[in-house]
Amino acid sequence: MAAPPVVDLPIGDERLARDMAGGLAEVEKLLRAAVESEDAFITEASRHLIEAGGKRFRATLVLLAAQFGNAAAAGVVPGAVVIELTHLATLYHDDVMDEARMRRGSASANARWDNTIAILTGDYLFAQASILLADLGNDLIRTQATTFSRLVQGQIRETRGPRPGDDPIEHYIEVLADKTGSLIATSGRFGGLLGGAPPRIVDRLDRACEAIGIAWQLSDDLLDVAASTTESGKTPGTDLREGIRTLPVLYVLASDDPADAPLRELLSGPVPEERLDEALTALRAHRAMDQARAELNRWADRARADLAELPDIPAREAFMSLCDYVVARSG
Repeated sequence: MAAPPVVDLPIGDERLARDMAGGLAEVEKLLRAAVESEDAFITEASRHLIEAGGKRFRATLVLLAAQFGNAAAAGVVPGAVVIELTHLATLYHDDVMDEARMRRGSASANARWDNTIAILTGDYLFAQASILLADLGNDLIRTQATTFSRLVQGQIRETRGPRPGDDPIEHYIEVLADKTGSLIATSGRFGGLLGGAPPRIVDRLDRACEAIGIAWQLSDDLLDVAASTTESGKTPGTDLREGIRTLPVLYVLASDDPADAPLRELLSGPVPEERLDEALTALRAHRAMDQARAELNRWADRARADLAELPDIPAREAFMSLCDYVVARSG
């Protein structure tokens, strides 16, 4: 019988698959307990996104990284929950800033209640993560503080946009590194540190996971254009409708080819619903998609280069398979 999948990724080693399944079950249990309050409404609001599902991608990376030390160490599961709570808190805040109505197939917290409740619930999750973190040691507290600073800086830079003279593509990658890559990097670092892995291994896990995080977001950019609803479960063109300048769009906007002028104009702001199919068809056929895929592959290769220097254990193979999966999912 095949081993159960983790983050849609089959793990061939049965022992590792069992360890991961057991660890994720413990994470889920502690995650729910960590947000429980004497106030029933606070518990309900805090569990809203937990109960909506999610892949627990970052928690999975903490557990995988801990395999390079003692995966059964007492702090590993609480560390994974700290990472997951931090991620969930950012989603509550992101939905307010984006005025999102849906999250994970359910009404967003700001839609179900209001912006104030969503913001305060996100703050509560950050606080609950800090309570767990306090027992994990100064190195992890410092790492989390640095990560939180990067998350906020990335959001500010995205909101402000590139300044005059900035390269929009470089600016975009830097934003991804802070907004997405930093917490995924910290997932790898937490797992390594809490498992007691040697410093050189922890550093490689950190770098590899940041590259995986950037690659993951770039694959999402490509999926928004290339995938059909049936294939991805997502509605293609969502970013185009909202005028979000993802990497393929930025490559088109950077083109000085006169033939691209009509497409540049169409993609310069939110694409009207009646022109969405036209925009998707033109963008799918444009060289910008190949340029974006090349950038995705560069980040996946960066991750593989660091992973190749790790000890040859099943967890390394799982990380390598994850790199392959991130590239393959982009279409």
